[in-house]
Amino acid sequence: MSALRAPATPGTRPAAAPRRAPLTSLPGGAADRGRRLDAVRAPLQATSGVPFLVLCALILAGALLAALLLNTSMARGSYDAARLQAEVGRVAQDVQGKQEQLRAAEASLAERAAQLGMVPAEELTMISVEERATVGIDEGDAKAGSAGTP
Repeated sequence: MSALRAPATPGTRPAAAPRRAPLTSLPGGAADRGRRLDAVRAPLQATSGVPFLVLCALILAGALLAALLLNTSMARGSYDAARLQAEVGRVAQDVQGKQEQLRAAEASLAERAAQLGMVPAEELTMISVEERATVGIDEGDAKAGSAGTP
């Protein structure tokens, strides 16, 4: 006996337990199992998350590889551009030097021709290869830089 119950006294009755409803079986329960066979669907199988994780890893690896290739290609382009810029600078300096030499040669051309015994022409002429003759040029055409026709 438990220490929490009050001791029974001679003349009192213990309290009666409440009455419960009798248990009955529900339709389709264990009692009906032997009587009929039902077609049931196979239980759903749990899908694995591995293919999804592999797909995510492949996408991530592809994105990283693409970023690496893009970065490498841009760095190579940058080096090529710097090399070409330096080459353009060198060529520009060469052109400038040649232009200075040409200006100096033009300035001293008349003086060098006089030293060689040449005299300025009184009338400008050209040699026509087709006609095998010399052709005169008008003074206006010579200043314009174009040759006149016979």
